[in-house]
Amino acid sequence: MPLKANVVKRQNVPHGSGTRRSPLGVVEIILRHRTQNAFAYGNVRDDMAWETDRIVGPDGQDWRVPVSELEARQTRLSRKLAENGIESILIDDPVELYWLTGGRQNSLLLIGSDDSKIENTHWVRRSKKRAIFESGGGNSPHITEAHPRMANLEESLVEAGCTRKPGLLEGKIPHSRWIFVNSKMPDIPGESQDCTNLLYELREVKSDWEVAMIRESGEINRTMFEEIHNSGGLGKTEVEMAGLADAISRSAGFGGRIRMRKWPMDCDRVVITAGHSGAIPSYFDSAVGGLGASPISSLGAGFAKVEEGQPVLVDIVHVHRGYVSDCTRMFCAGKMPDRWANLLDDMIEISNELTDSLAKGDECSTAWGKGSEMIAEMGHSENLMGMPPNQAKFLGHSVGLELDETPVIAKGFDRSLPLSGIMAIEPKLVFDDGAIGIEDTWVRTEDGMHCLTAGENFPMISEW
Repeated sequence: MPLKANVVKRQNVPHGSGTRRSPLGVVEIILRHRTQNAFAYGNVRDDMAWETDRIVGPDGQDWRVPVSELEARQTRLSRKLAENGIESILIDDPVELYWLTGGRQNSLLLIGSDDSKIENTHWVRRSKKRAIFESGGGNSPHITEAHPRMANLEESLVEAGCTRKPGLLEGKIPHSRWIFVNSKMPDIPGESQDCTNLLYELREVKSDWEVAMIRESGEINRTMFEEIHNSGGLGKTEVEMAGLADAISRSAGFGGRIRMRKWPMDCDRVVITAGHSGAIPSYFDSAVGGLGASPISSLGAGFAKVEEGQPVLVDIVHVHRGYVSDCTRMFCAGKMPDRWANLLDDMIEISNELTDSLAKGDECSTAWGKGSEMIAEMGHSENLMGMPPNQAKFLGHSVGLELDETPVIAKGFDRSLPLSGIMAIEPKLVFDDGAIGIEDTWVRTEDGMHCLTAGENFPMISEW
């Protein structure tokens, strides 16, 4: 369903000022730990035991990945390995470990191909007990064992059934790590193949459970916008308003990290640009950079204050149980000037065209061509996704456990967004006096594209 620009005015909301409680006494913690030997690794006393039933989500919810999910993912990977003639894969990337084992431990995961006799095995340094619990306990689809000494890795691989060197994720681990792991299995025949793209392709297609996680992420994302609408406004700084959204995200379970593939990218999850801030470029490969809080954090919200009649662009990422939602909306203190409102209408038209194109199964490069052509006809090419020479060359990016997944609405992606693929579509324009745009996260289904973020449930323009 095409999106329409709508405007809502903030109602007066009482805003109390509570007193923050003091954190747990730091001195007490330091004294407590001084009585223990911090280096007694491997010599843990029985009275230091802990219980896995303390690992819960809000209100005691079980936030573990369902065992059926882990089972299905490992099965898909085993089949994919067999299709590509790869006997096994050895994984130690945190994101892929979470996707396949349900946890993020200091560990190695061995997955055998469908036609091998290798039993899927998770070798864990720490914490083995937590790894067993988070992968489903006695129902886990793999064996969990203590991590062997690296000097014994080759022996462990052979005992597990490996007759050829396992593949590795060369595209995700440091080259020094690739060399080191290979050096620990010199007598296993063959060459270790790079399986990075193989995992990426598998994760492009989301399960129903993963779609549900991103939908829940999108609902929390929307409440972050509501808080900015209720408590932001004239005279507020960008970082002050970002803090309002941060508090909502943290209380809902945000774990503090937004995972990205592209080196050396990292991301601020609440980008707010008031007026001229929208024109400031950054290191980040996106349309809008922003002032940032300092030179080392040179992306997103800075110390500029909201002025009347300025376009204020708010781009929010939330991560729920690992899964990313991405959404952008516009705000203004007072009425949004007609010039900016008209430009936003153009971006909504572009967004509708892109969602229609992906829904029909057009290749992502084709959708890019259609969007770029429309923008040229509107006369906005020089302002699309930034200003020269800092223009980003895409109109949408896939999301999942990482912010920058594939495919992308850009040249070179000559394939469709797969069914159950999830894409953040974000046409934006940048001028020297501000930025304007829209973004929502969508899933492709048999009957079209469905919005997983605010969509029509939060206005395209909010006025303070």
